[in-house]
Amino acid sequence: MPLNLADIGTEYIVKRISGKQEIKQHLENLGFVAGATVIVVSKVAGNVIVNVKESRIAINSEMAQKIYV
Repeated sequence: MPLNLADIGTEYIVKRISGKQEIKQHLENLGFVAGATVIVVSKVAGNVIVNVKESRIAINSEMAQKIYV
């Protein structure tokens, strides 16, 4: 399922990243790689704040839809 549909406070494993190569590279640079653990901290209007690799990162709904957990 896409990350923007994930439940708050639940730990998930990133399965894959979809989209163009430049988007994939950007998300990989932020720590969203296959096998990484992510926890959704909060959601506002589809935008999410997640814990990934001991950092909090805010991403918009379009980017969150490209991250499958």
